[in-house]
Amino acid sequence: MKYQAAIFDMDGTILNTIEDLTNALNYAMKETGHRHNYTNEDTKNFFGSGVEVALTRALAYEAGARLDSLVAVGTKDEVIPKSVTKEEVERISQVYRPYYAAHAGIATKPFDGIVEMIQALKAKGIACAVVSNKPDEAVQSLVKTFFDGVFDFSLGQKASIKRKPAPDMNEECLRVLKVAREHCVYIGDSEIDVQTAQNSAMDEIAVTWGFRSADFLKTHGANEIVNDSNELFAAITK
Repeated sequence: MKYQAAIFDMDGTILNTIEDLTNALNYAMKETGHRHNYTNEDTKNFFGSGVEVALTRALAYEAGARLDSLVAVGTKDEVIPKSVTKEEVERISQVYRPYYAAHAGIATKPFDGIVEMIQALKAKGIACAVVSNKPDEAVQSLVKTFFDGVFDFSLGQKASIKRKPAPDMNEECLRVLKVAREHCVYIGDSEIDVQTAQNSAMDEIAVTWGFRSADFLKTHGANEIVNDSNELFAAITK
């Protein structure tokens, strides 16, 4: 087998978190006086680059930004309405973070076949890890709830390390796992995950059951795309 380790994104890749994310977003927006009727499909367009970027995208959309422009938010190409300020994003974040931490596991559950697939990878001697832009507190809690004892390493967003698509989180994972990057694959559901793998100089597999469509993933550079857990297992163990 080519790969000795598989690193997974969390939201939209191993866990279906969208309903809890949407509920937490709408709660925080309502509590701070903003639009709070976002749908799950709206929320899919907001998340992927961490809480602050998600809230910035929600505020920009509220202020009239086009949905297709939101993908640039959080990058050097972002253009956002002047009414969207860092101070307001931080104010909403102070409501969102504790609420989500307390409600992250209500509707959330693993995607079909994911737990069994990861266990099968482990049985083949492939190390498995999670690297996510979700806050680290939530990542650790959800791993313990749904994947207790399964992953060899898990890491969420912390102030002390650059978030994806910077390679820093993957670099830390490789250091802990003691696996060379050429023997590791990163699995995710968004353009951020594709960029993260590229920036980490490692292979990437994109999944279609998460926050982005297959066409979107192809447009944003995904080379290998899978449609279910069986296809993913085959791609990792080829």
